[in-house]
Amino acid sequence: MSPLLRRKEKKRPGERLVTLIGKPGCHLCDDAQEVIEEVCAEVGAQWEKKDISQDEELYRLHWEQIPVVLVDGEQHTFWRVNPDRLRRALEA
Repeated sequence: MSPLLRRKEKKRPGERLVTLIGKPGCHLCDDAQEVIEEVCAEVGAQWEKKDISQDEELYRLHWEQIPVVLVDGEQHTFWRVNPDRLRRALEA
């Protein structure tokens, strides 16, 4: 079977990693963190926070979009985090 047609093995929520990219003093980042903490606690996913002001590459890639949320290293959303959409992504 072609590699393009193969399905990826489904990860359990506990194997998923949510990354919040933001900066101190950003109210949208604080709001995003609240949603991420709640959803990750519900589904058992891990999460981490990265400070865009401490990483030149993150700044170059995302400075206009913070907060940015990644799921397993891929961009999920930016600015506002919808808890239902994040939950579905982690359970997929």
